[in-house]
Amino acid sequence: MSHFAIIVPPLFSHIRAMEALALHLSGKGHRLTFIVSPELIARDNPRISGCTPLPEAIREAQQRFRDPAARTFFRIAGTLAGHTDALCRELPGLLKRLQVDGVIADQMEPAGGLVSSYLGLPFVSAACALPVNREPDLPLPVMPFNYADDDAARKLYAGSERVYDRLMQAHYRVIDNYSRRFGLPGRYRLDHCLSPLAQVAQGAAAFDFPRRALPDHFHYIGAFQSVDATQPPLRNPRPVAYATLGTLHGHHYSLLRTLARACHLAGVEVTISHCGGLDAAQADGLYRNGAHRVERFVPQRDVILNADLILCHAGFNTVLEGIAARRPLMVMPVAFDQPAVAARVTYHNLGRRVSRLATASAIAREITALLDDNNGVGKRLEETSQALRDAGGAARAAALVEQALLTGRPVYRGTGQP
Repeated sequence: MSHFAIIVPPLFSHIRAMEALALHLSGKGHRLTFIVSPELIARDNPRISGCTPLPEAIREAQQRFRDPAARTFFRIAGTLAGHTDALCRELPGLLKRLQVDGVIADQMEPAGGLVSSYLGLPFVSAACALPVNREPDLPLPVMPFNYADDDAARKLYAGSERVYDRLMQAHYRVIDNYSRRFGLPGRYRLDHCLSPLAQVAQGAAAFDFPRRALPDHFHYIGAFQSVDATQPPLRNPRPVAYATLGTLHGHHYSLLRTLARACHLAGVEVTISHCGGLDAAQADGLYRNGAHRVERFVPQRDVILNADLILCHAGFNTVLEGIAARRPLMVMPVAFDQPAVAARVTYHNLGRRVSRLATASAIAREITALLDDNNGVGKRLEETSQALRDAGGAARAAALVEQALLTGRPVYRGTGQP
């Protein structure tokens, strides 16, 4: 069997999604090595591991990447640039030492595509977040805009794209530098570094803006991490909510406190997961403001299935899990691609969006309206949940990845393994 390297940003949500894909590939007999510190890998599987030893330059870059201060608006380009630079310097020798047969590269890390192309290794691109594939009439996946098909919207999208490209120049310079050094000129953006063999992406056409220019080897696969969607929405004696801001924003005590108050005002029992972002005194404060249960971490999929609605930051994995389970979503985006994910939630009528600065009483009114479901959210959730299931999940993604990496040939829509 083959040995594949997985190149992924050191972010909890991306690693967990890639682990689900790796689990299916390991079941086919393949060995998977993540180019991250071993302690970041949660799977207890002899065929899935972190990289030992991890070059010090990569380790230091990943430690900086995981620092919340390094991911702020004005620092993120430099942080991404440092991570890509370290990988491009170290990966050629590292992948040769590991003797890998192919690479699975997260779309968010261009070093995977650059180094694989340089070494002549087959590679597949995987989108754990919204796809970075660009189209002229769509907003970038980091932009908060709703979709519209008119001249004003197209001008807005184009202008925001120019602004974003200026902000990301530090990262672009690193990509351009190594593409030239590797003999791959003309690559300086994330979307220039995607696989020509296969691109697999979480989500479905039913949960994206209308796309018209995706390559023929692009495949929506639903969700890497499956959710049992056979359990129907519950009829709890009192409405039950699950609230989370994810691993990156669990320290936002004031927002979680507002959510606890809002649920109390709406007569809803809320379980809050702060992902280790709060101390004991702050957790007690959430109880005093009306929270029913406060935990560092919870078995999220099980908690979602036992809830009537989800209050979250519009993190992509949480939203997909909520849709798969057919639970209505109230999204309060904080940063990164979350406003764009929230825009898709409202575009497809899968829930409601509220400002993270809204008052508890305003959020309580939105919770009540969402539970009343006078706008057909439940029906749209059923349809979109079915679309995610039909896309095949991690099992189909693993089949596509395996076919592309073992044959070295493009896997087009309609021709890949089911």
